[in-house]
Amino acid sequence: MLVGFDHADDAGVYLLTPETALVQTVDFFTPVVDDPYTFGQIAATNALSDVYAMGGRPLTSLALVCFPEKGDLEILERILAGGLAKMIEAGCTVVGGHSIRDEETKFGYSVTGVIHPKCVLTNQGAQPGDRLLFTKALGTGVISTAIKKGVAKQEWIDAAVKSMTTLNKAAAEVITAARVGTGGAPVRAERSSAEQPRASVPTWSVHALTDITGFGLIGHAREMALASNVSLVFRSANIAVLEGALDCIHAGYIPGGLKANRGFAECLVGYDSLVPDDIRTLLFDPQTAGGLLISVAAEDAGPLARALQGAGVPAVEIGEVLEHTKPLIRVTS
Repeated sequence: MLVGFDHADDAGVYLLTPETALVQTVDFFTPVVDDPYTFGQIAATNALSDVYAMGGRPLTSLALVCFPEKGDLEILERILAGGLAKMIEAGCTVVGGHSIRDEETKFGYSVTGVIHPKCVLTNQGAQPGDRLLFTKALGTGVISTAIKKGVAKQEWIDAAVKSMTTLNKAAAEVITAARVGTGGAPVRAERSSAEQPRASVPTWSVHALTDITGFGLIGHAREMALASNVSLVFRSANIAVLEGALDCIHAGYIPGGLKANRGFAECLVGYDSLVPDDIRTLLFDPQTAGGLLISVAAEDAGPLARALQGAGVPAVEIGEVLEHTKPLIRVTS
C-alpha cells in the first residue's frame, strides 16, 4: 500500500509492479440537480476527480445505483447515460456495477486508475515558499441547496452545472506532463536554476495536490497543511466565485455540510478584518466535482498557471505555503 488512510488522501494507491500502481476510489450521492442526465454526468465527474487528484489515469469503473422499486426506469436510463458520457470522455471503461432498491435515488462509481509508483501526487509534500493554484470557482454547495429549494436562478444553475460537469482531466494532464514520459516512466520533476526547461516537456515542480470536494476549501486545505506540516495563506480576493453563490449565502441557502465543515475546521483559521463574512462562509462550502488545489514551487507557479489556462483550465494563484505556525490557515483580503 503506497497511499492509505494516513493523511486523509483522495484515493488509495496500491503497488502492482515496479512500473505500475493502482489508484482506487469510490463516490456516490443523492441528486444535486433536477435533470437525470445531468445528475449522471455530475456523479461521474465527481467520482473520477479523486483519481486525477492523485496524478493518475482512470482505467475502469463500476456503477453504484440505488433506485426506487416503482421508479420511472426512463429516469434511471438517463442517469446512467449521463454517467457513461463522462466516463467515455475520460477514457474510462464502465465494466459493470451493482444496483439495489432504495426509496431515495443515489448514484456514483467506484473508479480504478493507474499510475507510475514514482509519480504519485498526494496531499503531503507542500513546501514553505510554494504557491497555491486552484482550478475552479467555489459555490456548488450553496447553489445546489438553492436548486433543491426551487429558488435558484437559471444562470446560477448553468454556472454550477458547467463547473460540476467539467472533468479535472485537462488540469491533471498538464500537472503531470513533467512527471511521466511518453513511455510511462517518470521524468525529472526538478531542475537547477541553470537549466532551461525542455520545449516538449515542461518541468515545473508540483509538490502536493488534492481536489476540493465535500469538506470545502478550508477542510481539504487543512488536510494538506497537516499532512505536510506547514501553514497556508489564502488571498480571498483571488478566489473565483460561481455566479449566484454569494446571493445564495445572503439568502440563507446554507447546506448542512457547510455548517458541519465550519464547525469542525474554523478553529484553525485566522481572518484579516477586511475579509467579508460571505466569503468566510463560502470557504467552507462543500463542493461537488470541485477543482484541484496545487502546491507548486514559486518559480513554477506562473508557467504552470499559464499552461493550465492554455489548456482551458481557469487556474489562478490563490495563496502560498508557509513554515508551520499558528493559525494553521490564514485568510487575507
